[in-house]
Amino acid sequence: MPKLDLSKLEARSGSIYPAPYDAEMEGRSSLRVGDAGGLTQFGVNIVILAPGAKSSLRHWHVEQDEFVMVTQGSCTLVDDHGETQMTVGDCATFPANDGNGHHFINNTDDEARFLVIGTRTPTETAWYSDLDLKVSVDATGFTFTRKDGSPLQGDDE
Repeated sequence: MPKLDLSKLEARSGSIYPAPYDAEMEGRSSLRVGDAGGLTQFGVNIVILAPGAKSSLRHWHVEQDEFVMVTQGSCTLVDDHGETQMTVGDCATFPANDGNGHHFINNTDDEARFLVIGTRTPTETAWYSDLDLKVSVDATGFTFTRKDGSPLQGDDE
């Protein structure tokens, strides 16, 4: 595969989270580098955080590993161990089924970017540490429920 021209990739914003959680992703976008290169066995994205933005709701994956490396600026890793400042070159790993809920927040006045590489599996469950929320993923898409599997308030049953 030839060299990827990142300037030609469209930054994707928005969120798969249901309301009102989707609004918390304001200022977050990503470049789908792995998809652009035709990768199918693992995902590779460059996540872009504007000042004050967060990468996701704090979560952990049952089946998928994640690797993160800061490539521009600095951000704060928030996980079950507390807050850790991360700058260019700093890396973090989140093994599948570890239960360490995590996300990144840009608490600076400058844009931050990090590379995230993760396993792609046909199914997945992710748990949201600070909310009564989980997501199940399969070939039909994403389903958000409460942690006990019941519908979110306002969802049709």
